[in-house]
Amino acid sequence: MCGIVGWVDFERDLSQERAVAEAMTRTMACRGPDAEGVWLDRHAAIGHRRLSVIDLAGGRQPMLAEEGGLPPTVLTFSGEIYNYRELRSELASRGHRFRTQSDTEVVLRAYLEWGQDMVGKLNGMFAFGIWDARREELVLVRDRMGVKPLYYYPTPNGVLFGSEPKAILANPEVPRRVNADGLREILDMVKTPEHAVFTGMSEVRPGHLVRVRRQGLSKHRYWALEAAEHTDSLDRTVRTVRELLEDIVSRQLISDVPLCSLLSGGLDSSAVTALAAKALKDQGAGPVRSFSVDFVGAAESFVPDPLRSTPDAPFVRDLAELVEADHREILLDSDDLSDPVVRAAVLGATDLPPVWYGDLWPSLYLLFRAVRERSTVALSGESADELFGGYSWFHDPEVLTAETFPWLTTTPGPFYDGTPLFDKGLIGRLDIPGRRRDSYHEAIAEVPTLPGETGLEKRMRELSYLNLTRFVNTLLDRKDRMSMAVGLEVRVPFCDHRLVEYVFNAPWSMKKFDGREKSLLRAATRDILPKSIVERVKAPYPSTQDSGYEKKLRDRLAEVVSSGDAPILPLLDLDRVKDRLNRPVSSESTQITRIDLEVPLSLNAWLESYDVTLDL
Repeated sequence: MCGIVGWVDFERDLSQERAVAEAMTRTMACRGPDAEGVWLDRHAAIGHRRLSVIDLAGGRQPMLAEEGGLPPTVLTFSGEIYNYRELRSELASRGHRFRTQSDTEVVLRAYLEWGQDMVGKLNGMFAFGIWDARREELVLVRDRMGVKPLYYYPTPNGVLFGSEPKAILANPEVPRRVNADGLREILDMVKTPEHAVFTGMSEVRPGHLVRVRRQGLSKHRYWALEAAEHTDSLDRTVRTVRELLEDIVSRQLISDVPLCSLLSGGLDSSAVTALAAKALKDQGAGPVRSFSVDFVGAAESFVPDPLRSTPDAPFVRDLAELVEADHREILLDSDDLSDPVVRAAVLGATDLPPVWYGDLWPSLYLLFRAVRERSTVALSGESADELFGGYSWFHDPEVLTAETFPWLTTTPGPFYDGTPLFDKGLIGRLDIPGRRRDSYHEAIAEVPTLPGETGLEKRMRELSYLNLTRFVNTLLDRKDRMSMAVGLEVRVPFCDHRLVEYVFNAPWSMKKFDGREKSLLRAATRDILPKSIVERVKAPYPSTQDSGYEKKLRDRLAEVVSSGDAPILPLLDLDRVKDRLNRPVSSESTQITRIDLEVPLSLNAWLESYDVTLDL
């Protein structure tokens, strides 16, 4: 995995802007610790930081193609193309000659052969920019599910772009301003496609490309979820899911560096780990490496909460033993999660306040830092719940009639409200419920349906669409930022577009044929999993229950309030903050009960560290 940056200006000589281009590129050092490259021309400055995964000796970037005396075509690429070998053979048959064994060169040659239409041929996770000097045109492309990030900032005469906001913010022409829409985006657990929080900045939407020419900027959708008649029987559907998963995992094991699996003991990560173990064994490649995370003392003190009914550790051990994995458990404590250096690293990786998920941010960062000591690539289970219907809200009758995003209803709903300590007048002016209603109806209007599709099947298609286009993005962003902060590439087999397209169109009656969540996935992988995991109820990524962690959050918030000049203070209701801090600390602290502390602390740290101006 890598970090990409670029600057195009049709009225400026960027060949004289090396210092700025290098500063932008250096911000991506964590994403690409192995090599750096910058290419300058009159109207384009292209940068790249490389994490070497395939063809370690070759594949350096930015990569150029100069043919027939024409101006060059320049590529800066982040991601992995899992079908690059097939594409390479096809391109070679068309006369292309390759200098490296990298998938990057395949992307460049594919563009030369098919133009922007080549993106439909790619299977993988990717974000890249192509400067075509022949046409004086920049093409920005993001993968179908948005696994890899890509931001851009239009300027009067061109555009700036990068894998993360920090690359764009490193250019002195970009102000660090956030308006009311940006603050709404931060405070509500609804991701607006293309919205990047910073005023004037946007994300390339998943499944889209952006073209920048002298005439201006245009957007083009090359992929979207579509409704299609599902004609396979239940048995055939289960077999197809298994066949697709076997092919996907096998492809995603390709690597020239050490690879592992992230194992939580849930159905999703266990299926990926078991499939990887099976594929590696068939290849004679030895045991699969796996990693899990837990908290000191959790095995003895775990208490079921509204989100988690069972601890992970026993299930992790069951799977690791069955597949004979080379497994390691990473144990964390509250001091680790509260370490100011760790929390600063998390913020520096996100560029935005990591307000949601609380201790899961530092926990993931520390897990990935430990994983990176032994592996450079990891397989993960993201998107299975969104795809197969794993969350509790897929199975709650209340959600069927609720005119809002499903994760904001029932049990998880309170967790996604981090505003109790904020000034009521401010919250009223932001009108987050109104924004939420508008976002919901915009999303529902996008949902593809079959002619005559009504009732439960139509509603469950809507819920699936909302999860795959508005919810999973937050999880993919979190996984990408925390892994890239330590130079670890995380691959997500369940985001393969072939599997997504197939399962999206399987009727809900099949997705819940045995009365359980994720029925299709369970049936497709039952034979390679322990019975304990096959029967386990869905549990999210683990969160500490140590009241000592909450005590540290309270102490820090008390420091912020007493400082007198913290940037968050004008946004808070200080009487409510003091009342919250004076309440007794419960012996059981959960992710849900702490969210009101996590949000203002994260927002304050961001305002301070990034010197953000709020235009409210």
